[in-house]
Amino acid sequence: MRGRPLHADPTVAPPPGRPSAAPPRQVNASPTGTASSSRALGTATPQVTVDYKVARHIASQVAKQREELLKTAPDMDRASEEQRCLDWITEAVAVWSDAAAMTPQQDEALRRAVYDLLYRAGRLQPYLDDERVEDIIIQGPDEVWLDYGDGERRMVGPIADSEEELLELLRELARGSGHQERTISTANPTLALSLQDGSRLQAVTGLGPMTYAVIRRHRVSHADLDDLVRLGTIDPVLREFLGACVRAEKNIMIAGKQKAGKTTLLRAMLKEFDPETRFATIQTEDELFAHANGYHRQVVSLIGRESNGEKDLTGRGAGEVTLLDLMHPALRMSLERIVVGEVRGPEVVAMMQALTNGAGGNLCTIHARRPDIIFDRIAELYALAQGNLSEQLAYRQTANGLDFIVYVDMTDETQIGGRRHRYVSHVLELTGIGESGRPATNEIFSPGLEFGELRAVPRMDPGCIDDLRRVGFDSSLLQQPYGAWQAPLPLKVGGVQ
Repeated sequence: MRGRPLHADPTVAPPPGRPSAAPPRQVNASPTGTASSSRALGTATPQVTVDYKVARHIASQVAKQREELLKTAPDMDRASEEQRCLDWITEAVAVWSDAAAMTPQQDEALRRAVYDLLYRAGRLQPYLDDERVEDIIIQGPDEVWLDYGDGERRMVGPIADSEEELLELLRELARGSGHQERTISTANPTLALSLQDGSRLQAVTGLGPMTYAVIRRHRVSHADLDDLVRLGTIDPVLREFLGACVRAEKNIMIAGKQKAGKTTLLRAMLKEFDPETRFATIQTEDELFAHANGYHRQVVSLIGRESNGEKDLTGRGAGEVTLLDLMHPALRMSLERIVVGEVRGPEVVAMMQALTNGAGGNLCTIHARRPDIIFDRIAELYALAQGNLSEQLAYRQTANGLDFIVYVDMTDETQIGGRRHRYVSHVLELTGIGESGRPATNEIFSPGLEFGELRAVPRMDPGCIDDLRRVGFDSSLLQQPYGAWQAPLPLKVGGVQ
């Protein structure tokens, strides 16, 4: 649908001749439109063909018009600017459509592609809009793979026509995400940032035969614990237990494999905070969205900053702000709780000091391949801190600071025709220092392997059970040996069929 009558703006040059006879590139029209501009462009269309040479030509023409518009009306708000550009896009597409005898569906797809080139993520945007996509894997400009949540992977068309165009797309994503200080080039070969929709991008260039990038999407970005019950990550018993631990202000570390769902669980547990709780989130890129989720009202969102590439007199990257740098001022901001998106380095020391010295109820995540190596992982991070702190100190502060560790696991059977299963497998209560000098633990929840269940089922009461009762937890729930699972996890290998 073209909307109002279409008359070409005299300032927009008509397309140079008829469309190229070369095979046009394919694009999946966006399955969902999240921005107001998407609504203005109309609903998503079926998969159609878009000639990106034409799209870039129209985008270039409209960009020149926009530049002139902003010179004459520098105070124009963004919404008015976008609407004016949408009108110009529609008119220019109509001129091209009349010359090329395009269908209404092709008109709509071309309008959307031009708008994406001007205001969004270009040819990447349809994949960012697809809620089924979990990872976008970029191997140079013309090899792009989509990983779906169910484990399917398929290759799609190019997102750029050259390495330089791909690098410019990555730079534009950085600028559009508010990371003006971040760029990518041979002098700055890596780029890490969060996109406007919360997706996490990591890119590398100049260190191999092509530019590589991965965009990790947050498919479950606003879930609470009840949603995780519906997804099968936890059962209702564990849901009540975790909620009580948060309300009882227990210090909790969420550990797990890469892509197992640690951040998703952390976001869900934040919804157990009272909406008026004043807390800080400390992250390298914003993946928690707590300050903008419409639920919390007292959030101090602190984001680390990369160096500008230069070095100061101490050899440290100029302009760099690490999580450790953010931890110290955060502790002086009258906070009730601190949440660290992921503990990856020396900031673990400040985090553990905050756990032992401050109020309870702090949360963090850490990467660990198995539950039994979590304490060794913490000790490794202590060794990275200034002064090469000892393993014994790491164990002691961990035992004194943490109340619980929640381990998130993933079983991936996609290679044998199954699916990915993400679930909590363990909840460990820390009870002090054991005889070996390592933190001692009780398994409050663990897998029910004796009846074919990999997911967490209740095993025993924690030592702090009275604290949980005081915030409304029904301790009789822990007497259910199978939890609330109706049947064991349905696996193709190793499960109960």
